Amino acid sequence: MPLIRRSLVFCACACLSLNAFAETAADSSISLKTPPASYEPSSPIPPDLALARELPLEIQDDFPPLTTIDLTASPDDLWQRVRNGFSMPNLDSPLVADRQAWYLNRPEMLKHVLDRSRRYLYYIVEELEKRGMPTELALLPVVESSYNPMAYSRARASGIWQFIPSTGKTYRLEQNWWLDQRRDIVASTGAALDYLQAIYEMHGDWHLALASYNWGENAVARAVAKNQAKHLPTDYASLTMPGETRYYVPKLQALKNIIAQPQLFGVKFNAIPNQPYFDLVGKPADMDMSLAAKLAETPLDEFMALNPSYNRPVMPGSKGSPLVLPAGKVQTFLVNLQHHENQEKPLTNWHTYKLKKGEKLDKVAARFKISTAYLKQINGITRRTRVTTGTTLLVPRKAGQVNADMHEINLPLTQPDLPKVKAQRSGKKGAKKSAAKGGKLKKPVGKSTKAKKPVKAVKSATPKKQ
Repeated sequence: MPLIRRSLVFCACACLSLNAFAETAADSSISLKTPPASYEPSSPIPPDLALARELPLEIQDDFPPLTTIDLTASPDDLWQRVRNGFSMPNLDSPLVADRQAWYLNRPEMLKHVLDRSRRYLYYIVEELEKRGMPTELALLPVVESSYNPMAYSRARASGIWQFIPSTGKTYRLEQNWWLDQRRDIVASTGAALDYLQAIYEMHGDWHLALASYNWGENAVARAVAKNQAKHLPTDYASLTMPGETRYYVPKLQALKNIIAQPQLFGVKFNAIPNQPYFDLVGKPADMDMSLAAKLAETPLDEFMALNPSYNRPVMPGSKGSPLVLPAGKVQTFLVNLQHHENQEKPLTNWHTYKLKKGEKLDKVAARFKISTAYLKQINGITRRTRVTTGTTLLVPRKAGQVNADMHEINLPLTQPDLPKVKAQRSGKKGAKKSAAKGGKLKKPVGKSTKAKKPVKAVKSATPKKQ
């Protein structure tokens, strides 16, 4: 009984304590919100703090204001536009450092190649941006051909994008006696970007797409499947591939690194205006290259650099291959063309001639008052060419009427025959470019399409470390 009494007393005391604590807390909250008028703080409020309570809060520092960057504005330098469009994943490997050092040890060569790209770079960047593709691909012709449209490899790949004949035909690049669109800047760029888009969609990876562009999409697919069967990674760096392909993406990455931060590497190259370098205009009919350059008031070598696809001094008037003229020269060309036609002057000084039975080339050359060597050059006749009755030849319209500047045209005809490329297994020296583009090499028939001056292959079968 005493125990129960003590317990009840303890509970009553606890309740009284809780009620007292609640009342104290309530009084405290009230006093915090509305202190009595007689309340005086133990210490006065500092003047600065009192002022801060009256004025809005401001943050001030000594740093200059940040400058506004308008990402929608087009830069003046085309190289900056290229940098802004970089979007491929970076590749970090010893091979990248190796190729980077190789380019940096040849600053004059690199500068020369980048200067040569100025004719074509704006058009390529425009086409890449229209398709939403990474602008790193604008550097791919540096790897493929050093931006030389007349580049010609031992595997018979041609142009700045280095199409072999079979892949060129797949992507509707016309290759005939008159022209080779693998060297046409507009046509080959469209075909190359179509091809790159197709192989990217196949693999879903730009590094594997680039490997496919060099080695062949089927070869890359087999290498990926082989790694998958072994439960190995299937990224670019993990695949077993030929030496050329192993160095291919590192070359592009090295160029990307240098272009992205040239000041970091102590490299300086010329700015390129971010504006069109050339315009397009249709041809009214067959026309001499020298006459077209004259009507456009453009030096012949510049005209040829913009129109490198023609195999003959005469450009056929096909609708699918417009003239490429320096920007601002289209109106000049059209006005001069109208004046030329008003005078009833011909657009070409050449016409075709069929070889008669028993007629020899030296007799034909003498008849038209040109040398036999020049007749062969104009018609792409080499030691392998069969010249028989009925063979069509291009000859001057009038005997001896050949423009002197015709001899300056770099007709891709008389380079000494290149040795045949023997088949090699993947991964060994001398890997065929046919494998690189997924096609087969075919023995040339009839006319050859080689350069007047031997064009050194811009890429070896297997890159060697420098």
